[in-house]
Amino acid sequence: MSELFPMTERTREFDARLVAFMDAHVYPAEAEFAEWDRDPARRWTIPPLLESLKIRARAEGLWNLFLPDPVHGAGLKNLEYARLAERMGQSLIASEIFNCSAPDTGNMEVLRQFGNAEQKARWLAPLLEGTIRSAFAMTEPDVASSDATNIAFPITRDGDSYLLNGRKWWTTGAGDPRCQVLVVMGVTNPTAAPHRRQSMVLVPMATPGVRVVRPLQVFGYDDAPHGHVEMAFDSVRVPVGNLIHSEGSGFEIAQARLGPGRIHHCMRLIGLAQRALEMMIERARSRVAFGMPLGQHGMTQEAIALSRCEIEQARLLTLQAAAALDALGSKGAKDLIGMIKIVAPRMACQVLDRAMQVHGGGGLSQDHFLATAYAGARSLRLADGPDEVHIAALARSMLKG
Repeated sequence: MSELFPMTERTREFDARLVAFMDAHVYPAEAEFAEWDRDPARRWTIPPLLESLKIRARAEGLWNLFLPDPVHGAGLKNLEYARLAERMGQSLIASEIFNCSAPDTGNMEVLRQFGNAEQKARWLAPLLEGTIRSAFAMTEPDVASSDATNIAFPITRDGDSYLLNGRKWWTTGAGDPRCQVLVVMGVTNPTAAPHRRQSMVLVPMATPGVRVVRPLQVFGYDDAPHGHVEMAFDSVRVPVGNLIHSEGSGFEIAQARLGPGRIHHCMRLIGLAQRALEMMIERARSRVAFGMPLGQHGMTQEAIALSRCEIEQARLLTLQAAAALDALGSKGAKDLIGMIKIVAPRMACQVLDRAMQVHGGGGLSQDHFLATAYAGARSLRLADGPDEVHIAALARSMLKG
């Protein structure tokens, strides 16, 4: 681990407890979770083991670690939590067990920073308790949503209500039977300046007119039971009191939400890549081909060495971005946050691809987590902003000097 950004004593303590918990409970549960997912009759329901592990994690104080608020969370800075996000990222099931999984983390941050007292009582409190889940509906099928000014979903004032009509997709988590509320971004002020047109409103899933059209697949994976779904909103009516913050503040809220979220995503990817590297090394030691262990073949050695270099580079850059976010805020750290969003997903895809290659045909199968992890890592080159957008924004910033 990097000593340029040494762990604080509190982070070391949390990390040691996470390691012990994951070794004892999380990694052994992965096979049962996978078996549950393979059963068509159960896969869109919640494994009872998940809820029991959440209860255990909360009882041990490993809960809401992402939240900088010391009352409801661990009170850690972004740089401190980044190391824990990496640890949790080593298992695809870990983050939710500690109530640290997207999109709930971002939605809780939005409600904590911008929600009013009633919204916090109704939605933030049960999210912090882990008794419900939520989703974030921003991306639209009919416009290039990588440019947020293209968002066209109409949120129209009608007396004491807002009326919502349209489609959203890639709404992660909306397939979960525990998902009770959506944070929906749309246009309330179509004639305003481009970055003041959007607002966010809270839409309970049970509202008449809210409909899941279909789950979407990533390389054939539908990520049940949470899913990434396409949604229809047919004359959906919610009270004006469901507006978050103020009309026209949607872009501002989205930027505040995405800064820490990108740190979390990238550190989880680093954890994922680290586990893939460890699997690659173990395979290289134990598997024999052409009369010698794979680790004695030059190509395997190159895969291992390059992966180590790339993981360490991405880790250092992401920790630097987290430190800048703590010191300078989202605006001051925007270039570094853009850089990690370019670097970390590409790095994870490369390391996972090498690990699959070293594992041969088995690496592509359900016998290892590598193929599923690759699908998730590849999707994160698009989620929270495509890397092309971050490349263009970084270049413009540099050219401005």
